[in-house]
Amino acid sequence: MPDAFFQSNKTRKRKRSTSTGDGPSTSKKPGRVAGKGPKGKKAGAAPAKSKRSARDEELSDETNDEGGADVDDMDLRAPDVDPNAYESAEEDEDETPAEKRLRLAKLYLEGVKEGLGLADGEFDAAEIDRELISARLKQDVLEHAGKIHLFVADTYDLSNPPTLRTRGHRFSATSAVASEDAQWLYTSGKDGCIIKWDLTNGRKIHTFFKVRKDNGKGKGKAKAEPVVEFPGHTDEIWALALSPDGKMLASGGKDRRIGVWDVEKNEWLKGFGGHRDSISALAFRKAATTVSTPAQLYSGSFDRTIKIHDLSVMGYIETLFGHQAPVLHLDSLLRETAVSVGGRDKTVRYWKVPEESQLVFRGGGRTGWEDVLEGGSLEDEMDVDQAKKAKKAGKASEKFIEGSIECCAMIDESTFVSGGDSGSISLWTTQKKKPVFTQALAHGMDESHVETEDVEIVRKPRWVTSLGCLRYSDMFASGSWDGEIRLWKLDAKIKSFSLVGSIPALGVVNSLQFISCAQSTLSALGWTKRSDAVGVDSSLPPARSTKARSLLLVAGVGQEMRLGRWVQKKGEGVLNGALVVALHPRTS
Repeated sequence: MPDAFFQSNKTRKRKRSTSTGDGPSTSKKPGRVAGKGPKGKKAGAAPAKSKRSARDEELSDETNDEGGADVDDMDLRAPDVDPNAYESAEEDEDETPAEKRLRLAKLYLEGVKEGLGLADGEFDAAEIDRELISARLKQDVLEHAGKIHLFVADTYDLSNPPTLRTRGHRFSATSAVASEDAQWLYTSGKDGCIIKWDLTNGRKIHTFFKVRKDNGKGKGKAKAEPVVEFPGHTDEIWALALSPDGKMLASGGKDRRIGVWDVEKNEWLKGFGGHRDSISALAFRKAATTVSTPAQLYSGSFDRTIKIHDLSVMGYIETLFGHQAPVLHLDSLLRETAVSVGGRDKTVRYWKVPEESQLVFRGGGRTGWEDVLEGGSLEDEMDVDQAKKAKKAGKASEKFIEGSIECCAMIDESTFVSGGDSGSISLWTTQKKKPVFTQALAHGMDESHVETEDVEIVRKPRWVTSLGCLRYSDMFASGSWDGEIRLWKLDAKIKSFSLVGSIPALGVVNSLQFISCAQSTLSALGWTKRSDAVGVDSSLPPARSTKARSLLLVAGVGQEMRLGRWVQKKGEGVLNGALVVALHPRTS
């Protein structure tokens, strides 16, 4: 693998900290004492049995065959401790490895209990539905493996799906995200407002309004936006992200400020400065929010950097450098990794946060000296193959150079997709430098009339404006402004993908999100046929009563593109809000 493919993030390394400032923190490691062995022990001295090692031995699997203690008589429970003792992620010095495993297992099971909606006092093996717990544990094991394990793209019925549409923003909607329990929906717009919706009836619950600043905005990019105390945003909001537990909403946009909201109390929690330009992308690490895996937020900006924040302590961690153009989109899953796209620098970057390194994948259909310098050929083999196939089919091949990579989405921990202004969707893996597969003109060609001396028709590809994946599955969606959201299916070997269907969506699709939930949940939330729901189609079919899981596809749709006004779609039926579609598995 060429050295240019793996680049260490050497431009500027920062030690992770939990302070709210931008400055790096330093830490000193204890050195060895002269004339002594590891941990300060004298050479040749017999190691003394510490209290910790003795307690470890008490928790061993010894039997009483030779007169030892009976394991059935041992107290394997952890000692009684204050439940708040480990909220700061600090370990007890006297805690043994066995006790640590027991404590973390209890925290995990408590999280499973909370996720299944079990009330206090119900956490007894004789009273809990064992199938629910077992299914949840199996799913977590597969997700932690980090590989695609759900092959479901062919199982969903795309004919006349239940649909909800929201309208409430004065100007174009830029993003829409829903909670994992499929109860709440949040939309943002260029009017600087965030709206909270109830998915059970499509009604507006609360609006976080734009705040007016009297001191005006400074010009230029010389200084980073300071952390200020006023609650809210002062300009267009371009990105939203919801924490895995659904309790915190992050927002960012043109005012160079990251906002954190408590969505249960509908209150402003914190404003983060630090970026020197507009906030264009936000993503939470998808791990469950516990002491061992805090709520980690990634933010991308026009200042070409990515910053990481720990929202469990409301602190800044570090900054990632590498992109040579504004970071337009990013995504993250369970592990401490992220994928970002740099727009005009035509790169997709895979970040390994603990190692402070990155993998660089170059798009744009390069066929010149850059390929030669990196050991490639003068012709792109993929483009040549596609041209031969098109020629054999009797079609004229059109080639469009990718000038900007606009969006990305992670399928699993090592596979992801990207889309750009050439209309192409590329499938990438961390094991290869070039795309595994590229689908050209994924949303077709756009024809526009140009008024000159003679009226001319200009044909250009429709940009891929958004991508969304059903995590760890063979299914993902793409959006543009052709009037539909397209659903794609990966092949069994993850070497290519093909179109499986589409969903009508008038306007520019600025964001996409998949949520997996039980059909009983959708039925309980009211996704059945009724005529009194505000903003919900009156032709909703009844929810099916099968054990297969259903999906909610959440799209943020507006009259304009999220970051500009290069495309404007106006007319009857064009939304400035969210489009939510329920996808049920086929019954046969």
